[in-house]
Amino acid sequence: MTVRGLIGEPVVEAVAAAVYTVPTDLPEGDGTLTWDATTVVTAEVSAAGHTGLGWTYGSAAVERVISGKLAGVVTGRSALDVPGTNEAMSRALRNDGRPGIGASAISALDLALWDLKARVLGLPLARLFGAVREQVPVYGSGGFTTYGDRQLAEQLDGWVRGQRIPRVKIKIGESWGSRVERDLERIRRAREVIGPDCELYVDANGGYTRKQAIRVARAMEEYDVRWFEEPVSSDDLAGLREVRDAVLPDVAAGEYGYDLPYLTRMAASGAVDCLQADATRCGGLTVWLRAAAVAEGHGLDLSAHCAPHVHAAAAAAVPNFRHIEWFHDHIRVETLLFEGAHLDPSGGTVTPADTPGHGLSVYQAHADRYRTG
Repeated sequence: MTVRGLIGEPVVEAVAAAVYTVPTDLPEGDGTLTWDATTVVTAEVSAAGHTGLGWTYGSAAVERVISGKLAGVVTGRSALDVPGTNEAMSRALRNDGRPGIGASAISALDLALWDLKARVLGLPLARLFGAVREQVPVYGSGGFTTYGDRQLAEQLDGWVRGQRIPRVKIKIGESWGSRVERDLERIRRAREVIGPDCELYVDANGGYTRKQAIRVARAMEEYDVRWFEEPVSSDDLAGLREVRDAVLPDVAAGEYGYDLPYLTRMAASGAVDCLQADATRCGGLTVWLRAAAVAEGHGLDLSAHCAPHVHAAAAAAVPNFRHIEWFHDHIRVETLLFEGAHLDPSGGTVTPADTPGHGLSVYQAHADRYRTG
């Protein structure tokens, strides 16, 4: 093994990865996809008697990238030089295809490396990044198109009245926008359940055409919808800009950004009112924090897509941060698989862990029943 850290610095001694597949509690779906299970790939890195944990949501193929080429890149490097290792991983995947599966593998390892560094230094991750706030806003997210009226009402009521979360989101754009009347009826029903004082968000997952999205936005004005996520494909920046210029709700997108240039183009194009980024996809917290700076430079807020236990500590360090997506599916998965997954959204905010790192570890006794690789 070649030691690439400075003399006296702890170096990464081992890299491990695993795959877990967790069935949903009910069938889930949005405007363009349905699913009945969620796959999580974990990455663990060890140095100086400490282990850091990271993870991503997506294909089981991510595990092979972590355990294969990237393990060779990361092993032997300084446990304190996370940005340097992130850059080395990115360069190593140049010819293999960095976006998608490659970016997800880098992201999981980057998260693990930040956790490891914080544990080696004996610091909570929020303190390592430097906090500008103690509490981070969240919004309840789910409202799947596969839900009937009863399931939708129960979920919304649980967030708004049970946990006092003052902002919630449901899925629309069903069947690629072919069921607009049902979309509007579900929006009406959601507003009825949550009452007049809670912020209502909708997410079409790119299911509408440009004109269709504008018509839907105008039809839902009476329900005071504040956030319209991916009204059209996030790859259609001109279309997002056209919709943004024509509607009252804030238009948001960015969850499919697998690198900083993608997120920069979106921010610079005027296509969104709030930039979204996902640290389990974009290159880890190293790149996610850079995306926050890009957003700030363009006068935009940043919102964290899903994976709440990944984003809480870094979100506390971002001045222009809006909120974390308190996503029903990922909350279930993170609570099942990880010890220390105790973020409490009561009142609409979460407080990052005050233990070294992000405070999570694999709950092996529970996780093994879901392990698939």
